[in-house]
Amino acid sequence: MSTSVITTFFALLALACAATVVVGAGLALAARVNDGARAAVDRVGDELADAGLWLAAAIAAVATAGSLYLSGVAGFTPCTLCWYQRIAMYPLAVILVIAAWRRDISARVYVIPIAALGALVSCYHILIERFPDLHSAGCDPDNPCSLIWVEHFGFVTIPTMALAGFGAIITIVALTPRSAP
Repeated sequence: MSTSVITTFFALLALACAATVVVGAGLALAARVNDGARAAVDRVGDELADAGLWLAAAIAAVATAGSLYLSGVAGFTPCTLCWYQRIAMYPLAVILVIAAWRRDISARVYVIPIAALGALVSCYHILIERFPDLHSAGCDPDNPCSLIWVEHFGFVTIPTMALAGFGAIITIVALTPRSAP
């Protein structure tokens, strides 16, 4: 299978993660003003009670595997900001599997901040990609953070995929009820 096919698949997964964020945030906001939306959030929470942590773990594991594929197989050299995003995502894959195995929803206390930091780095990386003149002195001139290795659908790049993964992890973990069975 070609790198283009695989990165297109990852881009589609990223769009699914982004849709998860939009729907989850929309439901959470609507629940503050509407009882029907509150009931919908409760139903989503009920569905996530058993599978939420496993779903978040799967997202982190696929993001980790994807980044390893892109650097190890496709030969894309990770830039400095890519490494920072990896530093946030890789432990999430392990932490979320352990939390899901133990059914420990209290893991959200450290999962959400780690994912939020990774999302912030992703946002900055996307900004650097779109406005290369903003790159920082910490970027390697031989492998600049503004280099776009992959772009699908006109906007989905590697840091966009990471941002969607971090966002979906935050959304799913935040919507998973505190009393998961």
